[in-house]
This record gives sequence, structure tokens and C-alpha cells, in this order.
Amino acid sequence: FTRLNAGSFSIGVMRPDGTGERILAEAYHMEGPTWAPNGRVLMYFTETPGPQGAVARLQSVDLTGQVSYTVPTPVGGSDPAWSPLNP
Repeated sequence: FTRLNAGSFSIGVMRPDGTGERILAEAYHMEGPTWAPNGRVLMYFTETPGPQGAVARLQSVDLTGQVSYTVPTPVGGSDPAWSPLNP
């Protein structure tokens, strides 16, 4: 899920019944979380303010929230989507 609280965005996970909420990442602006086909990683886009406007990039985070990285793209990116796993 994506949450906006006190002007800060968060990406998190929780159980279907709404318990066990865990925040995995927080930033100025982040949205569009999507599950990897293996169910272990979330990808989302985040924007950071810059002198000539916001800079968008794709980020990935594992379910622990401890391992994250910027997905390299030739230009900014948003609204990630995973392709299906190949057999």
C-alpha cells in the first residue's frame, strides 16, 4: 500500500485483515507499488524535488525493507509493472 502521513509518503505491507502493518520505505513522494512475480520484492516509483522540477525514478525494496536499490533507466520512470515469470 501507499500512505500519505504528515506530508510524507510510505510504501508498506500488511495482512489481508489489516494487521501486521510494516512500512518498507518512506520518501518525499512515492507511489505505484507492484509485487514481483516471486512475491518477495516490491517495485515503486519515487520523485525527489530538483531545481528544474521533480525527478522520477524506479525503486525496488525487499520484504524486510532492508535491501533496496534504484533500478537504472535511461530517463526518469514511473508506474512499474512486472512481466510474468517464464517457466
